[in-house]
Order: sequence, then C-alpha cells, then structure tokens
Amino acid sequence: MSDEALTSCVLIPCSQSESWAVPQICLAEIFTLPGTTGNEPPAEVEWRGQSVPVLDLGKEDGKSWHEQRGAGLVAIFLGLEGEGCEYWGVAIRGEGLAIEKISSEQVTDAPDDVLPHATAAFRLNETLYQVPDLDGFQKKFSEEMGAA
Repeated sequence: MSDEALTSCVLIPCSQSESWAVPQICLAEIFTLPGTTGNEPPAEVEWRGQSVPVLDLGKEDGKSWHEQRGAGLVAIFLGLEGEGCEYWGVAIRGEGLAIEKISSEQVTDAPDDVLPHATAAFRLNETLYQVPDLDGFQKKFSEEMGAA
C-alpha cells in the first residue's frame, strides 16, 4: 500500500457514545490542562495567549474528563480564516485518543449512523467514528462569541 492511499487521522473520544475522526492537519494541538478538578471542562481555555472556546459533548454521560492525576485534555482545532474564531476546542473524554494512518479499505461507511453535527460516519476496528462538521462548529462558536 502506498503512502498516498493513507490518511493521517486523529481519533478523539468525545463522550461515552461519540468518537470523532478528523484529519491530523485540522488539529493545532492536544492541550493538557493541569490541576483539573471536577468532571467538567471549562467553557474556554487560555491557549498560547488566546481565549479558546471548548465544546463538551460528554457532560451528560458521566465519562471522565480528567485523569486520576488531575489533568484534562482538550483538542484544539484550527479555524478557517475569516470566520471570526481562529481556534476552538473539544473536551477529550475517556480512552482511545490516537493518531492512525487509515486507508479506505480499512473502514466501513455507516451512513445510517451519521449524527446531525457530522458529515459522515464510518466503522474502524469495531468502533463507530463521526466525521464532524468542523466548519459548522466554528461558525457556531463565532456566532456565540459575537453575541457575547
């Protein structure tokens, strides 16, 4: 198999029932927030001198946000230029965070399982992954920031 047939994806557990698969190029950083207490991530984090809004998809399902040592993880996404929100994040909940090179032969499309905020869904190694509408999330944050 050639390298051109592989896509480098970040697999992100967002809640007990939802995991994302995003191209690695869309991600700025996996940010560690030390000294975290409680099970709720903050609505925004300070990252590289900027206030970054954080989406939490798992606040209702009880999946742990922070590790036993008191650190929580947030995936920071690169926003599209000119959309009013340069960066935004999603709280990482649970296990399964990984970077994998994936080929189309490894996945099974799951069009009946696409969530409203996703553009596609597929199964990889028995796990269902959503391909989130990153542009839609960025626009939502931009609108919320403009209203604030």
